[in-house]
Amino acid sequence: MLIDTTLREGAQLFGAYFSMAARERIVSGLLAIGVEEIELGWVGQEGLDELLRRAKKRRGRTALSVWSPCRETDIRTAARLGIERISIGVPVSDLHIEKRLRTNREGLLERLARTVLAARLMGIEYVSVGLEDVSRADRDFAIKAAGLAQDVGASRVRLSDSLGLLTPAATMELVAAFRDKLDIDLAVHCHDDFGMATANAVTALSAGADYADASLLGIGERSGIAAIEELAAYLAIKEESHAYDVQNLGGLCHFVSEAAGVPVPRTKAIAGKDIFACESGLHAHALSKSPGLFEPFDPERIGANRMVAVGGKSGRAAVARALADNGLDLPEQGLAALVHEVRKLAWELERPLTGSELTELAKN
Repeated sequence: MLIDTTLREGAQLFGAYFSMAARERIVSGLLAIGVEEIELGWVGQEGLDELLRRAKKRRGRTALSVWSPCRETDIRTAARLGIERISIGVPVSDLHIEKRLRTNREGLLERLARTVLAARLMGIEYVSVGLEDVSRADRDFAIKAAGLAQDVGASRVRLSDSLGLLTPAATMELVAAFRDKLDIDLAVHCHDDFGMATANAVTALSAGADYADASLLGIGERSGIAAIEELAAYLAIKEESHAYDVQNLGGLCHFVSEAAGVPVPRTKAIAGKDIFACESGLHAHALSKSPGLFEPFDPERIGANRMVAVGGKSGRAAVARALADNGLDLPEQGLAALVHEVRKLAWELERPLTGSELTELAKN
């Protein structure tokens, strides 16, 4: 199951500022996809109470949650919002415990227990405890903290690879270790500092995690986290294990791109405009015979279109096919000359040719 945190982790992206209208548009898009939970923001964030009020009216079966540091004062503030779920962040590496919180392990555990109990006493039904920097923490201590959270009433433990240090193999081993000790829900929050966030999230789910955090375009602190469009598409199309509606993923990603000022690379998985574009002669010829030879799924599944063009890498078969698509035909001798001209012009323009450019060459 997926927890989208575009409006919490994603909103922490350097230079990203989402208006209320943008937040509502993102929430609507995520509800349409069918994600199981949306983390709407953090305690004290401007406009959070209003966004929560609006989101509650249309959230359907999707859970809404808010992030909070491990402080009772913030828990009280969150409780006044009338939330049903809260995600409490708790650093568990000695580096964070000593240098950031200025306490020790015993002090951290005491604070953790006190804060979770306070949340439950204040009527918050579902408490998620995020173990921050767990990939650099002492494993036995981190498991002890997770067990304590469970004992005092937490409903979920979330393992945060805060610096993106894990590999899929290490993620599998980490999740298995915690899954073996816990009876409550288990989630992961995978950062992308070494480009493995989505892979780590998929691995975690296959290893026994119940939830994985993600954001649209993977935006977040530094290089971000797992990308929800990639996870949703993989689980719905490849695994066929979740009924996410991925038809409009691209449009939602491009909205977030504009709102956050994050350009979408044209080859970006799921969201890129050229992920089903082909110029190579061998691949283009194969696509004309059977698209499945070089496409992992039908572009229509995600609302995309296939684009085949001729250019500097095209051969006779590809050019002949392009001519036929434009209602043209040439004898073999003329086709050979046209292929030469197509390649020459494409290299001059440094791009594939348009249909009108091909037609003009063929007429000459």
